[in-house]
Amino acid sequence: MPQIFLETLDIIIKIILAVILSGVIGAERFLRHKGAGLRTHILIGVGSTLLVLTSYYVSDIHSYVHQTDPTRIIAAIVTGVGFLCAGTIIRSGDNVVSGLTTSASMWVVSCIGMAVGAGYYTAAFIATFIVFWVLYGLRSIEKKLEKIFPDQAEK
Repeated sequence: MPQIFLETLDIIIKIILAVILSGVIGAERFLRHKGAGLRTHILIGVGSTLLVLTSYYVSDIHSYVHQTDPTRIIAAIVTGVGFLCAGTIIRSGDNVVSGLTTSASMWVVSCIGMAVGAGYYTAAFIATFIVFWVLYGLRSIEKKLEKIFPDQAEK
């Protein structure tokens, strides 16, 4: 099989995996009627995966000319997504802040996308499972805690 096919197949697998893993988290946000839902999370995950793949590609094709650092683009993902996440946080009133969980889920989806792009599938799967459990599974525990400690509950 030609080398280009193997590279293309690897890229396809990584991008599809980014769609699936990001989609799991995005679906939970969508079902909770959050502003950043399924499509937003998938786009962030795929974009992060693509940027990691691109950073490796650029580093590889320019390696014969000069040494490049693929982590520079990867570090920029964290900054860019952090800026995007900040836009989902809304403050109203004196102490009411909303959008923090969705912002955090968007940030962690970018991390999952970076792991997929780097080929660190085990970490990406484990992180997706844990994040989904935190978003979906801990909700019932939060509700029980709100009954026990009503003054400490989020408004």
